[in-house]
Amino acid sequence: MLFAADRLSLGLVLPLQPRLPEDIDFQVQLDFVRRAEQAGFEAIWVRDVPLNNDEYPDPVGHSDPFVLLGAIAASTSRIQLVTGAVVLTLRHPLHIAKAALSLQSLSNNRFVLGLGSGDRPSEFRAFGRDFENRKELFRQNWASLSAALGPNQTLLDEGLSPLSEFALRPRPAVQVPMLAVGSASQSLEWIARNATGWATYHRELLPVQKDRIALWHAAIAKSGGGFRSFSQSMNLDLLDDAAAPATTIELGYRCGRTELVRILSAMREAGVHHVMFNLAPGRRGVAEVIDEIGSDVIPSIAV
Repeated sequence: MLFAADRLSLGLVLPLQPRLPEDIDFQVQLDFVRRAEQAGFEAIWVRDVPLNNDEYPDPVGHSDPFVLLGAIAASTSRIQLVTGAVVLTLRHPLHIAKAALSLQSLSNNRFVLGLGSGDRPSEFRAFGRDFENRKELFRQNWASLSAALGPNQTLLDEGLSPLSEFALRPRPAVQVPMLAVGSASQSLEWIARNATGWATYHRELLPVQKDRIALWHAAIAKSGGGFRSFSQSMNLDLLDDAAAPATTIELGYRCGRTELVRILSAMREAGVHHVMFNLAPGRRGVAEVIDEIGSDVIPSIAV
């Protein structure tokens, strides 16, 4: 299980390559994913970047997330597949539902659907969407998508009325979890009522992140309780000196593995259930970093 109380799991964010204006190399990414699965990572996260432009800080030419995750599903057997995050406001919810159900069946129930609201006004214009209406559009599309992915797989029209003359296939054995990534232009109370968990970004000071976790727990309590996961991203430059102290980089750390274990253990104690690494470009190769985390970090944080 990817998300569980009192437990911390680790994932990787694709693509694992320098942030340069080059398209992803599919075979290289698939090789890294298979290596990560063997090393004990529990999730692979794939971004949804419909259009490249100067407003987006990552110039890499990304793949469609469902296409890439389909290839990963066919190339792996255990690792969980997560979108981080599909832009719900720019895609029709029934298209997302069809892709999600297909990927859940293809992966043998290893898929988690992470969803975000989008934040680039120019991209909304390109898709003919109103950026100022993204909060309401996200809620409306979430309702349609949630109904389509629910146990009855109910199809709703744009007015959220049932459409009885259509059916959506395939029907996987396990329902697709829906995860809110970022604020999605919603309150934490709304996310706690509607999503299986919340994924947010790294905060440099752990007490600040603890405050966010406390707010999340309060929102869960107001929504009726039950387990809802808390995940966070982290940029990581893992140094070859195992004892190297931690220094901060943008949205993460540069450190050796001893300090990384300490940081992750503190996060687990604070209530973080999952950390997804963005491996920062450094002097070490991606494969070497994956292997070291697998051999020396993952066993040390396992409970």
